[in-house]
Amino acid sequence: MMRLSNRKSWKVLLVSMAAALSFSMLAGCSDNKEEKDNSTALATYKGGEVTQKEFDTSIHVMKFLSPDQSQYLDMDVFKETLLKQLAAFEYLQGQAKDEAKKEAESQADTQIKTYKSGMGESYESSLKEQNLTESQVRDYMVRVLTVYQDMRLKVTDDDVKKYFDEHKGDFTVASVRHVLVGFTDSNNKERTDADALKRAQEVKAKLDGGADFAAVAKEYSDDTGSKETGGLYENKALGTYVEEFKQAALTLPLNTISDPVKTTYGYHIMKVESRTEKTFDKLTDDEKTQIKDTLSSEKVQSFLEKDLDGIITKINLPKASASAATGASAAPAASAPAAAPAASPAAQ
Repeated sequence: MMRLSNRKSWKVLLVSMAAALSFSMLAGCSDNKEEKDNSTALATYKGGEVTQKEFDTSIHVMKFLSPDQSQYLDMDVFKETLLKQLAAFEYLQGQAKDEAKKEAESQADTQIKTYKSGMGESYESSLKEQNLTESQVRDYMVRVLTVYQDMRLKVTDDDVKKYFDEHKGDFTVASVRHVLVGFTDSNNKERTDADALKRAQEVKAKLDGGADFAAVAKEYSDDTGSKETGGLYENKALGTYVEEFKQAALTLPLNTISDPVKTTYGYHIMKVESRTEKTFDKLTDDEKTQIKDTLSSEKVQSFLEKDLDGIITKINLPKASASAATGASAAPAASAPAAAPAASPAAQ
């Protein structure tokens, strides 16, 4: 299955890795300490500091929550960024309202229960592997949950309306059939761009000639998420699709066969069977909540990108490589990985 590319920069790796099933973010660390911390201060920020012990615990918690991301947490190129972001989250938690803190604690308890249930017997062994207690994991969750909840409280109704007006197409609901000719075939063999385009054009020719779309999708599509349903994604909000796919679904005349549409996954031959625009007054409560969550995430990301360095007064990270010290220029261009589960083939 394909997955929508993660658009978050490496600069917000901590946020990206903390992404969970919904708005709930699994990151952070509270002021509760199980014992006195006399370790070296690695970062000093306005109003506090991040110690070696806090930083090490944070790394272990992220490995516990996202074991598939461990390789990034051990790379020098990310360590200084992670340290700065931990300082930012500690700082922002200190500025948060009590209402946000209480909600964060409630969500953290819910998330702990979810992790216990999902991991089963491996929960305790995974904690032990990372030399963690459940309390440390909970504390870590509470911090960023507090920050995000506090940012959410700052989102106004006018903010929600403005976001909707700027992203109306994302809320349009459509039923779309497509055949994906991927840059990787069903046997995980790579295709060149030219080969993929040629095969997509063959698909279009068959469909233009009157072939049944569902039958062609089952034969040709590399999208495992829709292949067996004849290539159909039914009544989906277009904001869930990658940008190129979304724009084609917004503009393609109904019940016509598209030219090949290129995305990061390959070439799509599409047919839009229905499309319904949504007005603001028809938004569901869940959709309004999703907008608030998006805006709160943007507020956090904006702080990390624009204000983070302004709150840091000193960094004392030992054994950081030269690449880590150089900042953004040394970071990989690729987006940071996310902890969220894989999405639908063409969609989030």
